[in-house]
Amino acid sequence: MSTATNGPIRAGQATPSRPAPARGAEVRGRGVGAQIFNGFSHLFLAVWAIMVIYPLLWVVMSALKTDSEVIREPLSLIPRSLQWDNFARAWSAGIDSFFLNTLLVLVFSVTLTMLLGSMAAYALARYQFRGNRLIYWMFLSGLTLPVYLAAVPLFKGVYNTGFSFPLLGPNKHLTLILVYVAWSLAFTVFFMHSFFRTLPDSIAEAAMVDGASHTRTFFSVMLPMAKPGLVSIGIFNVLGQWNQWYLPTLLMQSVAGEPKHQVIAQGLIELSVNQGYKSDWSGLFAGVTMAMLPVLIVYIAFQRQVQSGLTAGVGK
Repeated sequence: MSTATNGPIRAGQATPSRPAPARGAEVRGRGVGAQIFNGFSHLFLAVWAIMVIYPLLWVVMSALKTDSEVIREPLSLIPRSLQWDNFARAWSAGIDSFFLNTLLVLVFSVTLTMLLGSMAAYALARYQFRGNRLIYWMFLSGLTLPVYLAAVPLFKGVYNTGFSFPLLGPNKHLTLILVYVAWSLAFTVFFMHSFFRTLPDSIAEAAMVDGASHTRTFFSVMLPMAKPGLVSIGIFNVLGQWNQWYLPTLLMQSVAGEPKHQVIAQGLIELSVNQGYKSDWSGLFAGVTMAMLPVLIVYIAFQRQVQSGLTAGVGK
């Protein structure tokens, strides 16, 4: 005979077991959703990788084609025969002087940008004084001004300055260096200001207690600690100034009778029409490849430093 289960439960009597909530279906549902999301993420990354790698590979392989292959089979990645003489023709067309001019400008412009930007960012981030925020926002306002709006006053100012100072004026490397520094300073101060604010105050205070001056504390203590940020912003400045075309075209115009003083971006434009009305497309692609390889090698070599510099502020 079955016992009633609706009555009160006595001491020692086992309670009826209740069915566990069905969580298996919920977990499986979440697992399927995560798999779908991961699938879309991997698909997006694969498409993005193709969009980035294919143009680079296309430029390099086009540099090994003939002009007829470039025109008739523009999207083909496999040349019929490797035309290595395209690189020699591009180099002899003036790429060597363009490289030297670009390196000369970048060595001084990037160095001055990093030095002045780091000093300004450190003072604005570590010291409180009247007008601190005003100066900081004035630097940030430089990021909102397109360089095209300043073309006419910039050219007129550079042209008029050339009458008073022989080393300045149009077609002078020193002018391009100073303009590059002014153009890159806003982002450098913005980036390094955020980085210096993440550094601990105790180390700077300990250096001051030991008798170090503000200058010694900055160059010997704080600046080495900001090395990841310096490497990251340095790579950005090198890439931005190496690929800059508008400012050199505005300030470094070709003058008949003078040696070539243009930078690499201007030289690549001249390569496409260096034979009059006949366009040298294969030589142009060879020049683009030679101009692309240095910055690509620099980025690959300092890839870990760039990533650590970008994530250092978040980790701290």
